[in-house]
Amino acid sequence: MIRANDVLAIIHSNSYDEALPALTNMRTMGSVPFGGRYRLIDFTLSNLVNAGIGKVGVLTKSNYQSLMDHLGTGKPWDLSRKRSGLFLLPPFLLGETSTNDNRIEALKGNMNFISRSSEEYVILADSNVVTNFDVNELMKFHEETNADISVVYKKGKTPSLSNIMTFDIDADSRVKAVSVGADEEESNYSLNIFFMKKALLERLINEAFAMHKKSMTVDIFQANYATLRICAMENKNFAVSIDSLDTYYRANMMLLDKENRNCLFNKKRPVYTKVRDDMPALYAIDSKVKNSLVSDGCEIKGEVNGSVLGRGVKVEKGAIVKNCVLMQDCFIGAGAHLENVILDKNVVIKPGKTLVGADDYPVYVGKRIVI
Repeated sequence: MIRANDVLAIIHSNSYDEALPALTNMRTMGSVPFGGRYRLIDFTLSNLVNAGIGKVGVLTKSNYQSLMDHLGTGKPWDLSRKRSGLFLLPPFLLGETSTNDNRIEALKGNMNFISRSSEEYVILADSNVVTNFDVNELMKFHEETNADISVVYKKGKTPSLSNIMTFDIDADSRVKAVSVGADEEESNYSLNIFFMKKALLERLINEAFAMHKKSMTVDIFQANYATLRICAMENKNFAVSIDSLDTYYRANMMLLDKENRNCLFNKKRPVYTKVRDDMPALYAIDSKVKNSLVSDGCEIKGEVNGSVLGRGVKVEKGAIVKNCVLMQDCFIGAGAHLENVILDKNVVIKPGKTLVGADDYPVYVGKRIVI
């Protein structure tokens, strides 16, 4: 039986940054705020530590200052340890023209860390997938199917992501065909969670890099599914791959559904995040709040409906906030009206201002902007 302390985890913190250019302009995909209190990487990290995995390397490329501030020593995830624990792996340029913009190069650049790790197995994951997934079930699945590589997939509409893989799967869960970048309405699409022996990963990466291959999906998975036993496990829980600003907005709105919320925030597998000491949310006597997620530190004096509010948001008297995602420490002035809007951190909306987006095209306001 595979033991969790024999598994090394590698997280790509910059995975698909290009899908959210507005939000990742000054941060990684992993440090994008989500659900009021969390960052996207919190869900991947929590899935790993809930399974007992104690050594996690986080691959970075650029704009990782906010990620460093959020992760710190890894204490909220019990990864602040003398041995193993959390390791932030900055970009290691392999040549003058190297940009570290592909997974093969990123892994090769940190092969020294991987090779020196004593764990026998490795799990690779991205930061743009919001899900509460039992990694122990994946390890069990890997053993039962005698797989060389185990992948996790979701049934549904294929996300609009570059190099996203979709699978044809036989009755024994083995992948019998891999398509890359398929634009299908319904498919078995990859959540980019991969489990294999560390030695196999090292061999595949070294071989691909030696042949100047750049795409892990095309040059490793698509090229080897016929010779390697790649098996796919379905994630039947709540899972969203963030592929656009609209998907990010809708994923937040989905948390207002109790069933989705209970599935994602499972008491048996908690989601951990950086602690911010703050007072409980305050509600004025004449405030109105309906079907919303309101984080600690908020002060609500106006009306909030169908919205997700981060820590420290202030909504002044007479202001209306409807179907919005407001990140931490935003200020909504008296009499302002917001609808279908995403506000980044520390945005100020002056009294009486109106900002309305469409249901399928929310308005985004960048960090620290005053309107």
